[in-house]
This record gives sequence, structure tokens and C-alpha cells, in this order.
Amino acid sequence: MAKRSGGYGGGMPGNMSNLMKQAQKMQRQMEEQQKALEEKEFISTVGGGAVKLVMNGRREIISLTLDPDAVDPEDVETLQDLIVAAFRDALKQIEDEQSSQMSSLTGGLGGGLGGLGGLGGGLF
Repeated sequence: MAKRSGGYGGGMPGNMSNLMKQAQKMQRQMEEQQKALEEKEFISTVGGGAVKLVMNGRREIISLTLDPDAVDPEDVETLQDLIVAAFRDALKQIEDEQSSQMSSLTGGLGGGLGGLGGLGGGLF
């Protein structure tokens, strides 16, 4: 009885090797971009400069600056709303940066890495 090959042909191992190399390269690039993102600062200024929030890519608040004129004891709610708006804006900037980075890595593969299982490595 003749032995049957379990593979798909002679070219498959080379193609799989190339695919693995590309995946490893993409993983390295993702790690480098994630590190750069974590170190980058995102600045949000709202209320005509009444509130300025600086956040890093790890979503840590670096600083929060309030214009003294924005601190009105009779209207605390407005100041609270401005702080929340600055926080949301900074988070959106980070998310936009992440999306941009992912698009540059995937080259428009469509949908980012959401459908690629664990290849994202939980970085985003």
C-alpha cells in the first residue's frame, strides 16, 4: 500500500513559513506602535480654554488645568461637564490614533484585527 502525504503539496511549507514571518513582523510593528502610543500625550482643551486635560496613551491623566474663571461656586455643574467633555475628547483622540495605526498595519484588510482571533494580542 502506498503512503499518502498529509500535506497540500510541496509549496505549502514555504507559504506557511512566509505567512508566519509576516505575522511575526506585524506583531513586532504592533508592539512598537503600542509603546509609542502609550508614551504619546493627548491634549484636550474645552470651554474656550476653561479646562485643559493632558492624557497619555495608557489613558492616565497627566495633568488637569482649570482656568480660575471657570470655577464658579454657583455653577459647579458646568465645570463638571467641561471636565467630563475634556476626558471624553482625550479618549477619542487616543482611539482615533489607535484606529489609524491599525489601518496602517493592516493595509485596509477591512475590519482591523477583530476577525483574526488572538493575533491582536490584547494590545488595543
